[in-house]
Formats: sequence, C-alpha cells, structure tokens
Amino acid sequence: MRTDPLRHVAQELGALRAQGRFRWPRELQSAQAPRAVYDGRLVVNLCSNNYLALADDPRLKEAAKAAVDRYGTGSGAVRTIAGSLQLHRELEEALARFKGTEATLLYPSGFAANAGTVAALLGPEDVVVSDELNHASIIDGCRLSGAVKRIYRHRDTEHARELLEASQDARLVLLVTDGVFSMDGDVAPLPELCALAKRYGALLMVDDAHATGVLGRGGRGTVDHFGLAGQVDIQVGTLSKALATVGGYVAASRSLVEYLMHRARPVLFSTSLPPAVAGAALRALQILEQEPERLERLWDNTRTFKRGLEQLGFRTGQSETPITPVLTGDEDLAMALSDGLFEEGVFALGISYPTVPRGQARVRTIVTAGHTQQDLDFALGAFERVGRRLGLI
Repeated sequence: MRTDPLRHVAQELGALRAQGRFRWPRELQSAQAPRAVYDGRLVVNLCSNNYLALADDPRLKEAAKAAVDRYGTGSGAVRTIAGSLQLHRELEEALARFKGTEATLLYPSGFAANAGTVAALLGPEDVVVSDELNHASIIDGCRLSGAVKRIYRHRDTEHARELLEASQDARLVLLVTDGVFSMDGDVAPLPELCALAKRYGALLMVDDAHATGVLGRGGRGTVDHFGLAGQVDIQVGTLSKALATVGGYVAASRSLVEYLMHRARPVLFSTSLPPAVAGAALRALQILEQEPERLERLWDNTRTFKRGLEQLGFRTGQSETPITPVLTGDEDLAMALSDGLFEEGVFALGISYPTVPRGQARVRTIVTAGHTQQDLDFALGAFERVGRRLGLI
C-alpha cells in the first residue's frame, strides 16, 4: 500500500529549493504599469506584456464600469446556453474588421483559443506540422487532438517542407506557428510558410498573441506585417497583452468560426467573458486604432533599449520585437541577474528550463509604450552594474 501518493511532488519541490529554482510570483501591489510596486518596492517593470501601456488607462476603466452598470458582473454561463452578450458580438465584429477576416470567435483565454482550436480541428487521421518553439498552448492542443505530430526545427522552412511532403496521405494537415515567439522575440518566416501551405494544401494557423498591437499597420499583426492578407486560414490572438484585459479569439472564415462555436470545448464548456472585460477590450481596440503614436513609442523604446543592452555587451539573441532576452545560458546566472536587478530597482524575470531548453536560460525583458527615457536609462544602468558584478559583461 502506498503511504504517500504525492511523494514525487515533495521530492521535486525539494530539488527545486535545493537548486535555488523555487520561485513564488512576486506580489503586485499597484496597477500594472511601467513603474509598479512589487513586494513593497517601486521598480521599473520589464516583465509585463502590457505593450501599449493601456492596463491602467482611465478610458478602459470607464468602459469596464459602464459595462458592469448595464450588464452586471458575470455573463451567467457558456454562450450556447445563456446567450451572447451584445458586447461579445460587438467585440467580435470589431476584431474581425481589425484582422481583416470574415469573423472572429471569443475564447476565455489565449491559451484556450490555441489549444481548443487545434483540438477541435484535428483527429487521429490528421497531421499537425509545428515549429519546435511554439507556445505551450499549441503543444497541448496538438496532444489533445490525437493527431500525428511532426515538429520542425525552429523557423526551418526546408524542414517544414520535408514534413509536409511526408504528410500527404492525411485527411487534414495543419501547419502552425507562433507569429512572434514569446521567449526569443523573433518572428516566424510567414511568407515562406504561406507558400508551403498553399503548395501542399495545408491549413495555416498563426498565433499572433505577441504580434497584435505590435507588428503590422496599426498593430494588426504578423499577417499584415508581411502583406499576406487572405493567405492565412486561422489567426489566433489574445486580449491580455496589447489590449490589456484577458481572453482570446480566433479570426478566420465565417464557416470555420461557426464550426468552432459548435465544437471547440473551451467555448462550449467555459463561461464566456464577463461584461467588464468585453467592454474594456473593445475600448482598448478603439484606442489602438485611434492613437498610432502609442505603437511608435513602443518601437522607439524597443530600439533604444536593445541598442543599450548590445552596447553594454549583453547577448540578446535573434530578437526582432519588444521581447528582448538577455541570454546567460547558465541557469544560476539567470536567477542571480534577475535577483540582482530587483535589488537595484528593476523587475526582469529569470527564465530557465522547462520554459526554455536547457542551456538557454535568460532574463526576459519587455519595454512598453509607457516607459520614459528616464526609465530606460535607469534600467540600463542597473543591467550594467549587476552584469559587471556577475562577469556577464
């Protein structure tokens, strides 16, 4: 008889503590902002996906309050049972116009949108061809689907071609990639993947979580960035990053959206987005379209910060976006750099296995449209002091 069925859990936690890897999230005690209070300290915040600095915007707060006043705090149930809020429909229509697709469908989270869409589309008779560094939500969707999984080397389109060539007997082939890769900040070779999908008759799906509000005209994402309107079958996005709320969506043809409404389990079995979230997200999308200067500030700050890190001698990999990893390789160094930065007044998280492969530990940074030049100078000064102490530069 087993006396301790969770013994392996205790052993793994013990190992994490012994290795200095155990971390409980720091407590956020203010609004999510470029300078925020964590664990009682005001720090320059380089950990947030709040790209356009809208998370504390008064207009989003007012939209959320107005939605609560009209519709209450909760939607009551899943949409197929309790119905859709008017705000759900308005937000979906606005997102479809923004992404240039026939329709969109809201999900409770970006994770659910990826995992639920892949699992709804594919079965054991199908094949999914996926970039090795795709987001965990895509990986989980592939597992849930039961489809044959064929993983190509990161951004290696020739390897993807070989796997597509080997998949021609499948009922359906799905070629799937992140638009912007969340740990490295590099961008998918989408034109080449579009050509491959067309050549081999595959569906093409792009997770644009870190590209919406960041890349393309007015932040329309990776598809617009490359001028590929109408050539990508499925665009997945999130409301939780540049749009500063929570939730996910799929932008696609109307028939595919209608199919997902009836088959995607996160839509069928999760309560729909509450009114405050839908109202605030709709207002955020309007601000994004009305204030292009926010996107310009985001990219000005990104270029300034990247240049500063590189001039100091830090390695930032192949990043092309505001996601800028400071690579250490060694996991102990990544955690020491992160801890040292916090002591200096900068919050930038150390990332190690299993979030990234072994030997590729880093401190992951993101600057936003809301950071000032003073913020960036302060952060770069902290990186220089701590980096020199640790022998990284």
